[in-house]
Amino acid sequence: MNWLNSEAFTLFGQHIIWSDMTGNILGLITLALGWRRSLWTWPVQFLSGLVLFAAFYGHLTGSAGKQVVVMAVALYGWWQWRRTRNRSGDGQITPRFASWRERAAMIAAAGAGTVAVALLFQAYPSLSWDPWPDAYIFVGTIVAMYAQAKGMVEFWIAWLLVDLVGVPLNFANGYAFSGFVYVIYGALVLWGMRDWWLRSRKAARPTLEGAPA
Repeated sequence: MNWLNSEAFTLFGQHIIWSDMTGNILGLITLALGWRRSLWTWPVQFLSGLVLFAAFYGHLTGSAGKQVVVMAVALYGWWQWRRTRNRSGDGQITPRFASWRERAAMIAAAGAGTVAVALLFQAYPSLSWDPWPDAYIFVGTIVAMYAQAKGMVEFWIAWLLVDLVGVPLNFANGYAFSGFVYVIYGALVLWGMRDWWLRSRKAARPTLEGAPA
């Protein structure tokens, strides 16, 4: 798998490696499929994690380990969507807003998780190149994927919060391709959030007996 860490092309003076390009492109496809509420969201997400795991394994054990967690959550998401997709009229999952209790739980988990992971990264410097931002992005990604698996509209907001740190951080560290991809992520997130929000309102609207569907 050494080819994954070889240079694909140069963009604005930045050397783009195959793993960075492939993983980010698969990430974009995952987000677009999530917007469409397609079950294929999760296999593509799993494949993205697998590509990055193969690229990192052997020399960046911390990054490889994080991809294992991402792949595990992708499997959970696939199971969850497959189990609930037939509850809507179009054969896909029905988006909904999280309850206040669910929101509080996710915020608490994100906060506590970020602190715990950052401290772990600080204790073992080989696991991360920048402990606190890296922990924030990693934990935020897991929370977003969990909310997506549950069909919560808030998962788009979680992705936006990850992007707010991910975009400047990638540019600052010389990962121009990843930075541009995160900008596209932001646009997809806004469109996807609008679509899920409208669908959640439609799903929540009561249908009067005898009224046309």
